Amino acid sequence: MKRFKIVLLIVLVIVAVVVFLNYPKLNIISGYASKYLASSIFIAGHQPEMIQETDLSMPLIELATTTIDQENTSASANVYGLMTRKAIDRQGLGTVLVNSDYDDGEQYLQPNRNFIKINAPYPYGHEAPKDSLFTSIDYGQLQKAVQMPFANNAIQKTRTLLVLYKGHLLHEDYIEGFDKDTPVLGWSMTKSILATCFGVLSHQQKIAMGWPAPIAEWKNDDRKNITLNHLMRMQSGLEWNEDYSGISDVTKMLFLDSDMTKAQRGKKAIAKPTEVWNYSSGTTNLLSGILRQQFRSHQEYLDFPYQALIDKIGGHSMLIEADLEGNYVGSSYAWASTRDWARFGQLYLDKGSWNGEQLFSSEWVDYVKTPTQLSDGVYGAHFWLNAEGKYPDVPKDLFSMNGFQGQYVFIIPSKDLVVVRTGLAETPEFDINGFLAALCKAIE
Repeated sequence: MKRFKIVLLIVLVIVAVVVFLNYPKLNIISGYASKYLASSIFIAGHQPEMIQETDLSMPLIELATTTIDQENTSASANVYGLMTRKAIDRQGLGTVLVNSDYDDGEQYLQPNRNFIKINAPYPYGHEAPKDSLFTSIDYGQLQKAVQMPFANNAIQKTRTLLVLYKGHLLHEDYIEGFDKDTPVLGWSMTKSILATCFGVLSHQQKIAMGWPAPIAEWKNDDRKNITLNHLMRMQSGLEWNEDYSGISDVTKMLFLDSDMTKAQRGKKAIAKPTEVWNYSSGTTNLLSGILRQQFRSHQEYLDFPYQALIDKIGGHSMLIEADLEGNYVGSSYAWASTRDWARFGQLYLDKGSWNGEQLFSSEWVDYVKTPTQLSDGVYGAHFWLNAEGKYPDVPKDLFSMNGFQGQYVFIIPSKDLVVVRTGLAETPEFDINGFLAALCKAIE
């Protein structure tokens, strides 16, 4: 009996230590599960059971128990009854994790949208795509290529695929539960949308990438030399930990912070600008806060991405979610249909021109495609690159919008291609190089 008590005590001590060390993680787990589930239901229209069985079936997150309140458009989650978190839907702003200070009776602003349909064939408008044949395409090879992302799909987990060629819809495919109108979370593809807002302001001569970052706290220390360009290229030299496997700068920002623009703002400099390249979602949300500073009112800030860019190109399904303080979460939270994600790729392929209007300059396209120092040729300015052949069998002029779990908008100017692939797996499960190489082979 004495031995049993000793063993039991040891077991209890071990359990107590495990709980103590992992208890803070429960906050992140519950936050992720409730936030993602709420957005998937109230933005994308998915069934809770499907999201629970697929998207939330991942290490640690699968520990969460979730509930839905359809009447109050909210979702909650906890882990073994601990650390309950709640996410609510706000019209026009998406879903947001709330805290104990949240007042559900408080009024909030929402963006003004223009949902007028454009009378032109897709992708430039909302009419049916043109039925086109091209002598420059090997259609047999094309069919082989577009089947590749769905082969052995229990591993590749591709959900949607769309190919534009010379501004024409060449191919699209969707698994069950998704279609041309289903919004898909772009995760970090959102960064490229946020950056494009600066491209529009730059074209309007209202901002310049060489300007010092307008952060008052930085004016009297080493951070005073950080420019907008340094932030856009993730080379500010600021401390940041982009680790999604536990409690880190990025997970605390996304699942604990009410104002996500402050997370990077308060970090110290660990190097001079350009001395290091460090990918940081906090930097993008800092830029979202800087974008807000460019307008006289919160309403103007909320309206700008839609009025100057998103609704201009007919991206009516797109919605950028905001934090509790009304800042766009430019790092991670834009939803759009596969067709609307493709519109953005086409806009960049067309060098900022859309139906005769120049939304941003061709020089901006060159800017985002220019490799950033110390990135090994994989990163420009909030866009990913193939400049040094990361994908060895794909043209080096490829640049792309990339997101967690394999969300991609690939732009390949030398082939006049825009390719959108969304899913739940990325490299190595999803063979980007093999697929794109096969697709490019179909184009003379």
